[in-house]
Amino acid sequence: MMIAMATTRTAPSRTQPSNDPERWAAVLRRDPAADGSFVYSVLTTGVYCRPSCASRPALRGNVAFHATCAAAEQAGFRPCRRCRPNEPSLSERRARIVADACRSIATSSDDAPDLDALAASAGMSRFHFHRIFKAVTGITPKAYALSERRRRLEREIQRRPTVTAAIYEAGFPSSGRFYAAAPELLGMTPRAARGGGIDTEIRFAVGQCSLGAILVAATVKGVCAIQFGDDPDRLLRDLQDRFPKARLIGADAAFERVVAAVVGHVERPNEDLDLPLDVRGTAFQQRVWQALRGIPAGATASYAEIAARIGAPGAVRAVANACAANHLAVVIPCHRVVRADGALSGYRWGVERKRDLLAREAA
Repeated sequence: MMIAMATTRTAPSRTQPSNDPERWAAVLRRDPAADGSFVYSVLTTGVYCRPSCASRPALRGNVAFHATCAAAEQAGFRPCRRCRPNEPSLSERRARIVADACRSIATSSDDAPDLDALAASAGMSRFHFHRIFKAVTGITPKAYALSERRRRLEREIQRRPTVTAAIYEAGFPSSGRFYAAAPELLGMTPRAARGGGIDTEIRFAVGQCSLGAILVAATVKGVCAIQFGDDPDRLLRDLQDRFPKARLIGADAAFERVVAAVVGHVERPNEDLDLPLDVRGTAFQQRVWQALRGIPAGATASYAEIAARIGAPGAVRAVANACAANHLAVVIPCHRVVRADGALSGYRWGVERKRDLLAREAA
C-alpha cells in the first residue's frame, strides 16, 4: 500500500458542476465534492463561500459564482469565516495529517504504531485520530502498518541472503512472530515467496470462451487466477511472471471440470459459481473484493458507493486501485463497478468485455 493512497481526496459523487444551475444545486446540497471547482458569493453579506459551507443558503438572486477565490476577492467579497474557502478544506487537512502519519508508520521499526504519539502529533485525541485515519485510508493504523511491513518483507526477502535477515530488516521483532503471520502476509511459505513461488504447484488451463481466451489457474487452496485476453500465450506468460518459480501443471480431467464451470459462469452469469478461492491481497484489497462479491448480478455500484460500504468514504481512489489489482475475473466482479454517473470506466480485461458482461447480467 503506497502513501499516495492516504492522500486521496474524496472523489466527486457526480460530475463536477459546469454551469450555474448545477453549481446552485451543489450549493443547496452542500456538496463537498464540488469544493475546489468554484466558490459562490452572497451580495447581502459581502462574503464568499465554498459549496459545502454549512451556512444557511442565501436567496438565489443574491448569489454569484466565481471560478477561484481570487476572482471572488477581486469582485469585492471577503472569505467566509465559517467555511474558510481560501484555506485547505477539511478533507485536505485530514489527508495531510494522515499522509504524515503514514510516512511515520512506514519509517518506524516498532512492532505496532504508537497511536498516542501519532494522535498527539496530529493534535487530536487517540479516538478521533483513529477514526479519521480509517475514513481516509479505508483501514486502521495497525492494518496499514502490517501492510507496510508486508511490502518491506516482500522486498527484503528477495534481497537478503537468508529469510532470517529479511525478517529483521522488515521490522519483525522476532522470528516466532513473523512465522505466525507469514501465511497471511505472503499467501505462501517464506521459502516459496523467496523463490518466486518455489514449492508451489499451480494447475492451469487456457481455453476459449465468447469473450476470447481465458486462463484459469489454481493452487491446492483454490482458484488463484481467472484472466481474459486476446493472446493465450500472453496469458500464460503473465501467470509465469506472477509465479516465476512455481511448478505449473497443465490441466488434468479433474481441473478441466473447474475450467468448464468458470466458462459456464461467463456465458451464464446469473447462475451461481461455488468454487474454493485462493485470494491474495492486502487487508484493504480483501475488504474491497468482499464488497464486490456482495453486488448481485444485474446490478452495479460506483467506486464511491463501495468505499462507503467498507466504511472508508474517503478512499475512492484506493477502491479503484483494488479493483485494478483483482486477478479473479467474474468471481470477484469488479466489472460491476462503474463511475458515479453510470458510465463505464477502465477494466483490467478491456471495457468492451466489461460492457458485454454487464449486458449479459442485465438480460
